[in-house]
Amino acid sequence: MSIYAIGDIQGCHDELLRLLDTINFNENTDQLWFAGDLVNRGPKSLETLRFVKTLGDAAVTVLGNHDLHLLAAACSPEQAGKHDTLAPVLKAPDRDELLDWLRHRPLFHYNDDFCLLHAGLPPQWDFNKTRKMALFAERALRGPDYQRLLTHMYGNKPDLWSPTLTGMAKLRFILNCFTRMRYCDAYGRLDLINSGPLGSQPEKLMPWFQVPKRKSANLRIIFGHWSTLGYYEGNNCYAIDTGCLWGGQLTALKLGEQVRRFSIDCPGARKPGKV
Repeated sequence: MSIYAIGDIQGCHDELLRLLDTINFNENTDQLWFAGDLVNRGPKSLETLRFVKTLGDAAVTVLGNHDLHLLAAACSPEQAGKHDTLAPVLKAPDRDELLDWLRHRPLFHYNDDFCLLHAGLPPQWDFNKTRKMALFAERALRGPDYQRLLTHMYGNKPDLWSPTLTGMAKLRFILNCFTRMRYCDAYGRLDLINSGPLGSQPEKLMPWFQVPKRKSANLRIIFGHWSTLGYYEGNNCYAIDTGCLWGGQLTALKLGEQVRRFSIDCPGARKPGKV
């Protein structure tokens, strides 16, 4: 079986199908790992959700910030933003089935060789802590009180990990790490404002994967979320959001002892901007 990790789709359904043709994807023998953000800002979020769902075990997707935002907008329509393109999903006859399926996707996925998440990890978390924190938040998202979590998850505080965090503060921090994190300081204090390319950040900040003594440094981590970073391979990490939505590329990595990259051009999409 071949495994391909694919960067943020964000409703670019037609580009996804072109990429799958490029890699000769076979749903009977291959598996796709999606790095989150299946939906929003692009034109075909509904078609993307339906397609990935129909793949069954041939696809794994972790939750991204736009996926969580869709779930929150379904609970509280006032959460929807002016740039969102989520209305077709929210009005679809199979809306509830799709949203329930999405809500049960993981925040963290792994096999013996690679780990998959949408955004980042604080430096204090090793593999076991990462898995534990993901499961803690996944149980909340799948539980009976999930609507309360989705309507209270927005916010940039707390911004520093502490084992004393509890309740909604702990859940918000976990979700911000897995789905929003890019830069932090040397202590792992999250900066959720700066989103530009490397070198554009204030001096005290660094990308999460370059923090000294990061406890997850031994893991081979695949992530998306950071379109202005582009494709990046270093620090045992692979960044694969190559800006399809913004007229860049859509990227797939064939995972193995030697990683192989496939990318297609996505001309005519939106101009670069903050995601």
